[in-house]
Order: sequence, then structure tokens, then C-alpha cells
Amino acid sequence: MEPLTSLRTFSGKPQRRVVLALPGNQAAAARLAVPLAAEIGHAELKRFPDGEFHVRLQTPVSDADVVIVCTLDRPDDKVMALLWLAIAAHQGGAARVGLVAPYLAYMRQDAIFQPGEICAAQHFAELLTRYFDWLVAVDPHLHRIPNLSDIYGVPAAAVQAAPAVAAWVQAHVTKPLLVGPDEESRQWVEHVANLCGAPWTVLSKTRHSAWRVEVSAVRSDLQAERTPVLVDDIISTGRTMIAAANQLRRAGLPHPICVAVHAVFSADAYSELSAVAADVVTCDTIAHPTNRIELTEPIVVAISNMFDLPLPTATRCLVR
Repeated sequence: MEPLTSLRTFSGKPQRRVVLALPGNQAAAARLAVPLAAEIGHAELKRFPDGEFHVRLQTPVSDADVVIVCTLDRPDDKVMALLWLAIAAHQGGAARVGLVAPYLAYMRQDAIFQPGEICAAQHFAELLTRYFDWLVAVDPHLHRIPNLSDIYGVPAAAVQAAPAVAAWVQAHVTKPLLVGPDEESRQWVEHVANLCGAPWTVLSKTRHSAWRVEVSAVRSDLQAERTPVLVDDIISTGRTMIAAANQLRRAGLPHPICVAVHAVFSADAYSELSAVAADVVTCDTIAHPTNRIELTEPIVVAISNMFDLPLPTATRCLVR
């Protein structure tokens, strides 16, 4: 089978930068385009009556640095159109095609726990690596996989949200006490607390299912005069945050402020968490009414670093 792109050698740095957005990502792309000195590109994405995606790139991208912006919450509704658009950019002669996925999907399926399962994080990485020359994500759920480069075969940057979260806490919370709802949140809580110069602690969790968790009781020596700030990377079902908030209240602390990087919010998670929290605040990696912490600046820095890398000697063969 012939490759979808012919082998080409590039010389010098691309003179143009083009940012393309998947539906729902236009605002994020616009925020990135100005500091990157990039133009907003356009593509037609629609579904045929049988449900299959049709993609048509409308902006010329020959010899350009192309950035595709697509946050990957609810990924199964987005991935096919994303890959088709990447192929169209390569086919259009782009010097390279990078992916900005502020929320990177399938990272929590990072091990095989029972016979018959797969390590979806690894296989999803292999899929994206086939079509993209680099990747920028925000705080991917790196737990059993230490670094994105361990599974991604292209340059990959994990932008840290902790400095922006710490700045928000310092500006809006008096005498904060940073609390991690479980051990997996430790890396974020400790980092934010150190940047804030605030005390911190981490609770422990037993997960019985996606919708049923138990969180340990809060230590009796925690400072009740402080404002508890629950910090985690992802709020999905919200069960962990809700259980932790209830434990803080049982310990005599005020209703906590709940802060997360990624606002996934499955089903009624947002309304149920709001009922036990003083406030719910997230970063702008997934568009949601709780977005109050902007990460454009560190994402731009990460993309600019990708632009500074040497160009690939040839476009990749997308069909073997």
C-alpha cells in the first residue's frame, strides 16, 4: 500500500505556524495563536449520515509548523476526527504536526490489574505517536508510568499546573491548609503547598468501585483555624473529593475549597461536589464553568520549545 505522504526533506525552519482546533477547542486555540505568532487554520469536520467522520483541511499548510489543539476528555468521540486531521496536515505537506492535548486520555489505565485487560496508556500512546511529531499535555496522570517519554515515541512535554494553582490559592485563600484526598494526589498537593509555603497533609483511600470510595478519617491535630483546600489532578466521578470533604467536616474544619487541574465531571459529579464544598475551582484544560486558573502561558512555553527542536528529516509514512 502506498504511504499517504511521500518522503520529503525539509531545509531551514518553517516560516509559518498554523493552529488548528477540533470542535470545542477554538477558544483555547485562539489563546495560543497570538503568543505563538501563529495563524488560525480552518478545517471542515462533519459526519456522514452513517456516522463516519469526514475531514477536509481548508488552510494550506505546506512546510508549516502545524499545531492541533484537542483536549481529550470523552476521547472516543474525538480521536478519529483528530487522527484524520493530522493525516490531512501531513498530506498537505506540513513540516511537522504537533498535538496539544491539555487533558490527555487513557493515562489512568496504566497497568494490567486483572487477566484479559490491556495497558491502554501504552497502546493509546503508540496510536498518537504514529500520527504526531510531538505532544504537549498538562499534568497527565503519571502514576505507574514515570514519564511521558516512557510510552510516547516522540518529544512529549508534561506542563505542570502547580505554579498556577499555587498562585490562585495565594491570591484567594487566607491561611490555607492543603489536603490531598488520596496518596495519588500527593505529588500535586506537596508541590502546590511548597510553592504556597502552606502546611499540607494527605488522606488515604480505599476504592471499591468508580462510584464507591472510602477516605480515611482526618488527623485530630489539623489546624481548624485554617481553610482546607482539597487538591487533585482530576475530578471525574467526584467520589474521592466528596468523601474527603465529608471527613474534613466531621473533623470540625470548614467546608473545603476543592481545586483540580482537569474538570472531567462525570454525570452529576459537579452538583454533588458543590453541595459539600465552599467552592470548586479548576484549570482551563477542559472547558467548564469552574475554570478560573488559566494555563496558556506555560503551554505556550512548552509549544515554543517543540518549535525549537530540529525538524524531522522526512514526513512519516502513515501507512505501512
